[in-house]
Amino acid sequence: NATHHGYADDQKKIIARLNRIEGQVRGIRQMTENGEYCIDIRREQCVEIGALLLVDDHLNHCVKEAIEEGGEVSEAKIAEASAAIARLVKS
Repeated sequence: NATHHGYADDQKKIIARLNRIEGQVRGIRQMTENGEYCIDIRREQCVEIGALLLVDDHLNHCVKEAIEEGGEVSEAKIAEASAAIARLVKS
C-alpha cells in the first residue's frame, strides 16, 4: 500500500531541479576553493529556490488536502508547513 505524496505528479521536474542544484553546489564549492569574491558566490546560490519549490508543492497538495479534511490532521499539516518555512528562512 504505497503512499502518494503531493509531489508525485511533479517528481521528474523536482528531480531535474535537484540535479541542477547539485551541480550548482559543486560550482559554489569550487568558487570558494578558488577564493572567488563573496558576492559572486552568493549569486550562484539556488538551494533556497529548490526548497521553496518543495514547500510550495507541499502547501498546494498535502496541506490543502489536510485543510479540506479538517481537525487535528489539518492543524498538524499547517504546523509542519510553518516549521519547514521557519527552517528555510533561518538557513
